[in-house]
Amino acid sequence: MDETPFDIRHLHGPDETGALARHIAPLLGPGDVILLEGEIGAGKSHFARCLIQTLLDHPEDVPSPTFTLVQTYDTPAGEIWHADLYRLGDVSEVDELGLLEAFDTAICLVEWPDRLGPDAPKDALWLRFAPGQTEQERRLSWQYMSPKWAKIAEAIRQ
Repeated sequence: MDETPFDIRHLHGPDETGALARHIAPLLGPGDVILLEGEIGAGKSHFARCLIQTLLDHPEDVPSPTFTLVQTYDTPAGEIWHADLYRLGDVSEVDELGLLEAFDTAICLVEWPDRLGPDAPKDALWLRFAPGQTEQERRLSWQYMSPKWAKIAEAIRQ
């Protein structure tokens, strides 16, 4: 299947970003990989945090994995791996994290996916966060190759 063209949605602040994450969270399951792109402060971690908190049985702190590289969470929807690859020095370090195996068995949210190099899953959903016209606004664009993402893409459009 050819890649879908990028679609764009404007998110008018952190509340709207969080609402979108909460809206699509119940649609995810093991083997779903979302690659989160954007500069520092673009909203990637906020989106991931809201999505994870939605799927948890009990509220808990969801820190950014900037220093730990990977945080895992057990949820009724399956295990969630939240990775922040910003500090990786080399693509070979990805394998040491166990992330490649998690792509098949867990819901994976990966910030700075460019660090995956050729190991980026071809059937992942790419979400790109970019600054909007105001300090709070973000432009969200998304792209995917696998038809399994069509339902989530439709939910993002709404």
